[in-house]
Amino acid sequence: MIISFFGHSNFRCAEEYKKKIIDFLNFAIKDEPTQIYFGGYGDFDEFAYLCCKEYRKNHPNITLVFVTPYITVDYQKNHLRGIQTKYDEIIYPEIERVPLKYAISYRNRWMVDRSDAVVFGVSHKLGGAYKTYEYAKSKGKYIYNVLNL
Repeated sequence: MIISFFGHSNFRCAEEYKKKIIDFLNFAIKDEPTQIYFGGYGDFDEFAYLCCKEYRKNHPNITLVFVTPYITVDYQKNHLRGIQTKYDEIIYPEIERVPLKYAISYRNRWMVDRSDAVVFGVSHKLGGAYKTYEYAKSKGKYIYNVLNL
């Protein structure tokens, strides 16, 4: 199973959202081996990562995966070094022909396409997280949004 997380960068953490994410993980995963994909940008991504890391303490069959939108030398030097110690794996989708300014949106679609379920922290109809939410809906993905939209 693959679950991806997306949300607004200016997300405010709350205990109720943590409970929603943990409850969803319990419902969706049970004891099935699962890869959890993260984009690693913004407050929601960090919050979701921490929730999943906590969930994994009692569910060792979980793999936390950072899906990078870039593979440039500068990005590897400045960003991926810290990421390597945080996540179990780093995946680079085959999007190297995509112009850099579109890399994140292409990476997000790549993540959605491979996911069995997609968890969102989306509260308004603006930004990349909302566009990804709309894309996941158009693909018929199982969607769980911890915020009201």
